Amino acid sequence: MDLRPRARTEEGSEPTLASALLFRLKAGVFRWRRRWQNLKTPVRRHAAGGELRHAKVVAESMTPLRTDLGSADPLLTEGKIENLRRAVRRIDGVELRPGDVFSFWTQVGRATRWRGYRRGRELREGCLVPSIGGGLCQLSNALYDAALKAGLEIVERHAHTRVIPGSLAEQGRDATIFWNYVDLRFRTDALLRIEARLGPSDLVVRFRRAEPSRSPAGSAAVGRGVVLDPSGSCDTCDNTECFRKEERGGHRAALPDRVYLLDERWPEFEDVLRAQAGRRDLVLVSQPPRQPFAARGGWNEGAGARFRRFRSVPIRRALALRRRAEQGEARQRALLRYSELLSQAFARAVPWDAGNLVVSQGLLPFLWRDGVLGGRTFEVWMTRLPLYALQGELDRAASAHPQSRTLADFRVDDELVEYEREALSAAAHIVTPHARIAALFGDRADLRPWCLPTMAHLPRRGGAVVFPASTLGRKGAYLLRSAIRALGCEVEIRVLGRELEGPGFWDGLAVSHGPRGPAGLEGAAVVVLPAYVEHQPRALLAAAAAGVPIIASEACGLHDIGGVITIPTGDAEALADATDRVLRASAPGEARSLCG
Repeated sequence: MDLRPRARTEEGSEPTLASALLFRLKAGVFRWRRRWQNLKTPVRRHAAGGELRHAKVVAESMTPLRTDLGSADPLLTEGKIENLRRAVRRIDGVELRPGDVFSFWTQVGRATRWRGYRRGRELREGCLVPSIGGGLCQLSNALYDAALKAGLEIVERHAHTRVIPGSLAEQGRDATIFWNYVDLRFRTDALLRIEARLGPSDLVVRFRRAEPSRSPAGSAAVGRGVVLDPSGSCDTCDNTECFRKEERGGHRAALPDRVYLLDERWPEFEDVLRAQAGRRDLVLVSQPPRQPFAARGGWNEGAGARFRRFRSVPIRRALALRRRAEQGEARQRALLRYSELLSQAFARAVPWDAGNLVVSQGLLPFLWRDGVLGGRTFEVWMTRLPLYALQGELDRAASAHPQSRTLADFRVDDELVEYEREALSAAAHIVTPHARIAALFGDRADLRPWCLPTMAHLPRRGGAVVFPASTLGRKGAYLLRSAIRALGCEVEIRVLGRELEGPGFWDGLAVSHGPRGPAGLEGAAVVVLPAYVEHQPRALLAAAAAGVPIIASEACGLHDIGGVITIPTGDAEALADATDRVLRASAPGEARSLCG
């Protein structure tokens, strides 16, 4: 940012301590004058809203977060990005009414160390110097650029007197700021929504409005100010006598190469972590290792990374879920609420200068909403379908089975769905063992092998069709019921779970209930799971390890596992045909006469 009043009046002269003191004195006078003006003509802070969330984009400004402008201290760039993360949280989603004035400093507030702002580079007296809150002018530049494109009335704007090569100042579309008297202000003549987001490499500012502006797009003077020599940066300047040199330094040197934010503990991801985590990585976890895999070394084997476990939120989550039903809206809302709390706890522990993250999917929409992922590269460890795809599958199933009590009981708010969609679009990589999920992301997906449990091989005896889930519509209970009825034969159906679709669901069929785990597979001819939604098919993996034939829908995401017949999701006819073939093959001597 460029500061006024200017103490440096002669091109090429060096800043002095006296000029800096004079500058501070003048700045203090100007601040008090602006406070008095704000008392006489107050400008309010605007709240975020959702009325114009889907309105037309009328202006957009996109600028890179990292440039090639010479700097010997890259942490100053990371500090600028952290400052932008904090500032955009105060701006993203705010909505203005006709006649409202937007003020940058009223909306953002003062950038201070106690509010979490870091040392970035600030343009002062012709030099780029380290300063708390440095770099916020990139946001004010983008807001001014978008305001011009949207045809808004510019109430207050100050141009830089020094132009950084490649910035909006070269086009005359810049707006310098300095607390609190050098401000950017503009007025709207219609409902206006401002969106500000940090992607992995760019700052994006968008304006949305429901109706076109009554003013034409504004123009700006080109080429104002003197082009700044990049050698004027304090961290590259050779002048060791300058008093500003003392402002350099103080950054931590040992920042982590990668930070993991992990909630769900899948053995497939344990293997990934053991393979790739290094000594300079930081791993934030919510749960201890799963007992079956503790003998393999848990999370720490071969990793050597620093681990930090968060206990409070997972314990509170476990206690809250015990008081709720196994399924239903209340349980799903509780899961979302505690994922949000955990994401906020993790976010506070992420070093501000960490540039590479690995994120569990359940935390993703909240981290994206809160700006934690902005300016960083990140990969996502996927444990379920994206919310938009998941809810689409549930809608499809609910349409096919409108009598279901569970298929339409809960949907996530549209805003959260959109946050996750945006974050997934920005992710560098998607890691998952689930074939159906991986197929959505093409070349960005890293499809991992499923981990089969260690189990004794079960002999094939009996003719039971095992349904390894509770009686739920999304697990394919309606499809299995229809398929068995279509076979027209007496087949034992063994259900390894509760009946949650209501009493009498299996009336007219030979149904028994068995325990979960290996005991439930004894005497099975086939394990059948024609699910609409199945993200963690552990029961099928156990059946595969035990040598039991499997019929599964594409939604189960199995791949490269022997003994599996995959059928299209929602296809009851294909399910009946596959079940009939497996039952006949399981008892060739009897020729399955009961089935015709």
